[in-house]
Amino acid sequence: MTGPHQILVVDDDRAMRELLASLFKERGFSVQEATSADAALEKVADTEFDVVLSDIRMPGRSGIDLVGELRRLRPSTPVVLMTAFGTISSAVDAMRAGAFDYITKPFEPDVVSFAVDRALERRALEEENRKLRRAVDRTGSMGELMGQSPAMREIFALIRKVAGSRSSVLITGESGTGKEVVARTIHYHGSRAEKPFVPVNCTAIPEGLLESELFGHVRGAFTGAYTSKRGLFEKAQGGTLFLDEIGDMGLSLQGKLLRVLQDREIRPVGGTQVLRVDARIITATNKDLRAEMEAGRFREDLYYRLSVIPIHISPLRERPEDIPVLVETFLRRHSEDRPRFVSPAAMERLMGHPWRGNARELENVVERSVALSERDTLEVEDLQLPQSGPRREAAGEAYLRAAARRGLALRALEDLYIEEVLRHTGGNKVRAARILGIDRKTLYRRAGRRGAEGGSAP
Repeated sequence: MTGPHQILVVDDDRAMRELLASLFKERGFSVQEATSADAALEKVADTEFDVVLSDIRMPGRSGIDLVGELRRLRPSTPVVLMTAFGTISSAVDAMRAGAFDYITKPFEPDVVSFAVDRALERRALEEENRKLRRAVDRTGSMGELMGQSPAMREIFALIRKVAGSRSSVLITGESGTGKEVVARTIHYHGSRAEKPFVPVNCTAIPEGLLESELFGHVRGAFTGAYTSKRGLFEKAQGGTLFLDEIGDMGLSLQGKLLRVLQDREIRPVGGTQVLRVDARIITATNKDLRAEMEAGRFREDLYYRLSVIPIHISPLRERPEDIPVLVETFLRRHSEDRPRFVSPAAMERLMGHPWRGNARELENVVERSVALSERDTLEVEDLQLPQSGPRREAAGEAYLRAAARRGLALRALEDLYIEEVLRHTGGNKVRAARILGIDRKTLYRRAGRRGAEGGSAP
């Protein structure tokens, strides 16, 4: 946002309006005033305010009525309500109407400043959330496939080109990069979208059973084959057969798969009848198939049959600009009870993580963090990131060790921490007191004594 924050103060008490206008102008806000809910709505029609600060009891419509109208006209504008008649019922009514916060008069300047600051933080997070949604929507034309990095845009363009063909596609990339998602996207953006998409993990089925799964078998073909069974090639007729982890397929079955690709025919295990098949083949692997060929574990002729159209998905650590879009998608997927957000600091932390499990690991972390945190906005400390490597000594622990070596008294160390929290909150004593877990009077006394004595960090 450019320019100063815009706040609308609504109160029929002139002295209160002037007091609040003076407070926020000193902080660099652009302030407008209104004497009633109707006057406020006229101003809101022309200006989108960052925060509306309104009294509840006013002539005509109340502040709670104003909240209801603002939710309709300016749903992204938070409203902080004030009243000299604070009761539990009025607080409940305010929150039900959609107010962001509720404070009672008389109040200290720090209290109302803190409420407005919180409202601004929430508005900023919601705006960032909307930007991410727009980014998701821009790439949403590719179904489940998300990303806005140059690498992902190249994949989107390639998918659009090849979706309508029947050529074989080989998708490569590390585990968790979304190879099956790419395969599904190709299928559902092509002419075969109305036909079956049949996925099979070649490592999940024992080698002895995989041939039967792919080609089917007739009754009595082997022990336990009490009835005939259609294979996955036949089930994918007219659609797409996705063979995941093709690099783990045994050499014998590789040869049979090659014949199917050449002849477009299958013969069920134990059968004599040949069946024509029309299934597009998409394969995927996290292995280096060229290295596998050199080692004699993968057939070169099959490789060239499968990789008519090669698509490589880069690991997530090489395209961190895709992480915000993915995080937004995963937040929506795993936060059905209420909207959840990620703070800028937490997002920065997520973007700096190596993500060796790629998007799959990222979704796991987001889901776990949402489940274990009660906050609407996930902070760095809420992120359930895995520990990587030996535990390193935190900066705070190193500081404490240095203080102990110098023989710093506990009282002095507490004062230094109070100073640091005040710097972190920009001098906001109400917020600092909440972080420190002490009342404001104690904070004022300790901060005042520290200021009078002077001092510096060890």
